[in-house]
Amino acid sequence: MNNLALSFKRKHLLLLSLLSGLLFSLAWPSGGFPPLLFIAFVPLLLIEDHLSLHKQTYHPYQIIFYTYPGFFTWNLLTTWWIVNSTLFGVTMAVLFNSLFMSLVFLLYHWTKRRFSGSGKAYVLLVFYWISFEYLHQHWDLTWSWLNIGNGYASFPAWVQWYEYTGIFGGAAWIFAGNIAAIAVLKAMLQRKSRRPLIIKSLVFVSVILIPLVFSLIRFHTYDEKQDPVQVTVIQPNIDPYTEQYTLEPEVVMDRMLKLADSKTPAGTELLVCPESAIQENIWENEPLFHQSPSILRWREYLRTRPQLAVVTGASTFRRFETGEKVSETARYSKSNDFYYDAFNTALFLDSSDRIQVYHKSKLVVGVERMPFPRYLKFLEDYALDLGGTIGSLGISPERTVFRSSNGKLALGTAICYESVYGEFFSRFVRNGAELMLIITNDGWWGHTPGHRQHLGFASLRAIETRRCIARSANTGISCFVDQRGIISQQTGYWLPAAIRGTVNRNKQHTFYTKHGDYIGRISCWISLLLILATLAGRFTFRSRN
Repeated sequence: MNNLALSFKRKHLLLLSLLSGLLFSLAWPSGGFPPLLFIAFVPLLLIEDHLSLHKQTYHPYQIIFYTYPGFFTWNLLTTWWIVNSTLFGVTMAVLFNSLFMSLVFLLYHWTKRRFSGSGKAYVLLVFYWISFEYLHQHWDLTWSWLNIGNGYASFPAWVQWYEYTGIFGGAAWIFAGNIAAIAVLKAMLQRKSRRPLIIKSLVFVSVILIPLVFSLIRFHTYDEKQDPVQVTVIQPNIDPYTEQYTLEPEVVMDRMLKLADSKTPAGTELLVCPESAIQENIWENEPLFHQSPSILRWREYLRTRPQLAVVTGASTFRRFETGEKVSETARYSKSNDFYYDAFNTALFLDSSDRIQVYHKSKLVVGVERMPFPRYLKFLEDYALDLGGTIGSLGISPERTVFRSSNGKLALGTAICYESVYGEFFSRFVRNGAELMLIITNDGWWGHTPGHRQHLGFASLRAIETRRCIARSANTGISCFVDQRGIISQQTGYWLPAAIRGTVNRNKQHTFYTKHGDYIGRISCWISLLLILATLAGRFTFRSRN
C-alpha cells in the first residue's frame, strides 16, 4: 500500500481538493449526511501522498495551493450566511480559516517528508489537526464553528460517548474512518489478492460501527433522573435590523410580558428571555443598577409571582471609579471624563433584592472584540457595527452560576456564541450548574443554515455535560434539549412565541465535564514533540551534508 503511486496531473489534484470540500459541505449540519465525513479527507490525503511520492517535482509549500481550494469550498458553502450580518466578517472567516486548515496539512506534509513518507504517518495528521482545533478555541482569532466533531450535531444518538471525549473524540473517529477508507481504496487499486481488501474493508466498517453501536446502546439505556423544573421560554422576535436598539424599552418589555403571561401559570419556576432582550442601556454602578426602569418592571412582575425567577439578556455598562485600574477593553467618555466597560450581559432576578450578573466571555471577533486589544486598541473605531455597542466588550473572569434565593435553582447561562465551545460551556457545570440555559439572537443571519447549525450545537453540549438546556432565541429557534441531546418544542423561525416545559436538574458530572478537552491537550503535547523531532532531524541531515 505504501508504495502505490497514483498518477495525477495538476488539474486532477485541484479537482480532488474541490471534491473534498464538497464532501465536507454535504456532510455538514443542518440537513447534511454525516457519514460522508468518514471519506471527506480521502481526496486530500491522496493529494498529499502524490506530493510526497514526487517530492523532487513539488516544493513542500505547494501543499497549500492544492488543499486550499477544498477548505475554501467547505468554509464558503457552510458559513456563507455570515454575509447577512457582515461582508467583511465572512470574507475574513472564510479566507483565513481555510488558510489555517491548509497550514495544518503543510505541517503534516513537512513532518512526513522528514520521516521518509511512511504510509503510517497518517496518524501525524490526526494529532496536528486536533491540536489546531484545540488551539483555535483559545486565541483572539478563534472561529471553531467548523471543528469536525461538530459534524454530528444533527445526529445526537450517534455520539452519546461525547460525555467522555467531547467533540475531539468525534474528530478522532472521523480521522480513523478516513485512514481506514484510504487503505481500502489503495487495496482496490492494487488489484492483487482479495484478502487484503476484505480485511481492510472489515476494519473500515468496524471503525465506524463499534463507536456507533456503543452510542446507540447508551442512547436507549440512558436514565435521565427526574428532578423537574417548570420553565417558560420567551421568543419575542425583535427584528435586529429594524427594531433592535430602536424600539423604546417599554415597548419591548410590553411584548415580552405579554408572551410571558400566556405561558407562565402558577408553579412556573423559571422564565428565560433571549440575548439583548432588555433594550435599555443599564449601568451596573449603584444606585443606578436597581433604579433601571426595566429592572423595576421585572421587579413589579415578580412581586406577584414569588416562586418565579427570570433570566434575561441586556446591554450593560460599568463606570470605573477614580483611581480604579481600568481594563484593557475600557472606553473613554470624553463628555463625562471617565472610563467604562460595555458588556453583553445575562441578568438573574428573583424575589430577593439581589441582581446576579454574568458577562459574555467568548466574544465574536471584529463585532464584540478587537483581537489582541493590547496592541490593536487604536483600531476599535473601525470595529463592525451590528446595531448595538461597537468595540471590544468586557468579560466575566469566571463562568458564573446563578443561584435562586430559595436554593432550588443553580443555572449556567451561555450567551450565543459561547455554546459553540464545549470545555468553556462545561465550566458552568463544574462551577455547580444543574441546568443550562442558552440565550441568543440568531436573527442577524436571516433564514439560513446559520441559526439551524447553531441550534444543533446545543445537542452536543447537552450530551457532553448531561445537562438539560432551555434555549431562548430572539428570532428563533427556541426549544428544550434533554440530557441525550434530543430537541423538543422547537419554535418556528421569525415568529413570536412562548413555550413551557419541564426540564430535569442533574448534579452528577460527566468524565468530560471533569477533564474537559484532554484529547486536545494531549494532542498538543504530542504535536510539539513531533515538531521538535522533525526540526532535530532536519538539522542532523544538514550537519551530515
